[in-house]
Amino acid sequence: MNVPSIEMASKAEIKSYQEEKLIEALQYVAANSPYYKRLFDSGNIDIKVITTLEELQKLPVTTKEQLQEFNDDFLCVPKSHIIDYTTTSGTSGKPVTFGLTDKDLDRLAYNEAISFLCSGIKEGDVVQLMTTIDRRFMAGLAYFLGLRKIKAGVIRVGAGVPELQWDSILKYNPSYLITVPSFLLKLIEYAEIHNIDYRNLGIKGAICIGEPLRNQDFSNNTLSQKIKDKWDIKLFSTYASTEMSTAFAECEYSCGGHHHPDLIIAEVLDENDIPVTDGSAGELVVTTLGIEAMPLVRFKTGDIVQLHQESCQCGRNSMRIGPVVGRKQQMIKYKGTTLYPPAMIDLLRSFPEIQNHIIEISTNDLGTDEILIKAVAASPTDALLTEIKDHFRAKLRVTPKIVFVSAEEVNNVMFNPMSRKPINFIDKRS
Repeated sequence: MNVPSIEMASKAEIKSYQEEKLIEALQYVAANSPYYKRLFDSGNIDIKVITTLEELQKLPVTTKEQLQEFNDDFLCVPKSHIIDYTTTSGTSGKPVTFGLTDKDLDRLAYNEAISFLCSGIKEGDVVQLMTTIDRRFMAGLAYFLGLRKIKAGVIRVGAGVPELQWDSILKYNPSYLITVPSFLLKLIEYAEIHNIDYRNLGIKGAICIGEPLRNQDFSNNTLSQKIKDKWDIKLFSTYASTEMSTAFAECEYSCGGHHHPDLIIAEVLDENDIPVTDGSAGELVVTTLGIEAMPLVRFKTGDIVQLHQESCQCGRNSMRIGPVVGRKQQMIKYKGTTLYPPAMIDLLRSFPEIQNHIIEISTNDLGTDEILIKAVAASPTDALLTEIKDHFRAKLRVTPKIVFVSAEEVNNVMFNPMSRKPINFIDKRS
């Protein structure tokens, strides 16, 4: 496969192409989606007048709450046409079901194929898939389909179990891994204990999901640097969601996830749902292109991001998405400072003594946010607690309440068997 020509086209050509696709997408949902038919009719919205990306602002946004309440009304095909049923993770509310047709699965495979291509995987490479492919999880299926499309070999090991991961690595010699990045630290720890020469096994890189690797200036964050200090493989950050059925993947230059113009339209909106004009951070809002079963128009992802419009050294002219600042609904107002969990998580990871942690947010008697961090430390001492608090004050300007707890207390919450991801943030606010 080659890089899609539209990603190398000029900015003007990309915009014109997306506007053609937008017209097609709006015509499709107006004819086939019960939800959007009702929305357009009740709002007296004439989609024929919406022919440019700027005119998207004339349409209302779609929220996660609307998806949850009217889930089936977003379906544009008979249920007999659904080949695969996928659900969102449900970490921020009731899970939403997405049906995919045969055509949608082809699109999903294409999306991952060009994303992997962006990150350097090519035909003939062997890739170890270290995420689940079952439990209605779209990403694992997408990775398998995408690797198959580019004719790469796949080792489907699934999540966890360092011993089994290393057994497969030593047996099949993969050149790339697909994993949650923090799990790489567990792999390294196991390898060092069992005298596995992990640095000389021919592994070129890891496609990392679920956790950020970069700071806003694209420098390595604490997690990424911890991995690189031990194992100098290339780490590729990705951004995707079930609702989008699309990924933004880093190239070799590690300066943001590349946009696929033929698959999705991306906007960044401020708190009043107005597009930001100065390149500042805002909420990512997406309109999916080429989806048959459940396309979305102006869907609010809840993720706060910054878009980067300048061309990349790799030759792509499509825009890039920066690291997620945080989830909008997880924004914390604490003692006059706005915080997001990723910043606190990155700070806690800078302390090797901290093994695990959970951040709990609640509302106090005054109606304002309170932060409680439960941390597991190898040797919990008052001196370590003071050092952590001083670090919070220096880096984030505030000091939340921090307590040391047992590993059992944290692990029982973090590793819920019903959750696809470790849970390290709990929002108890009303």
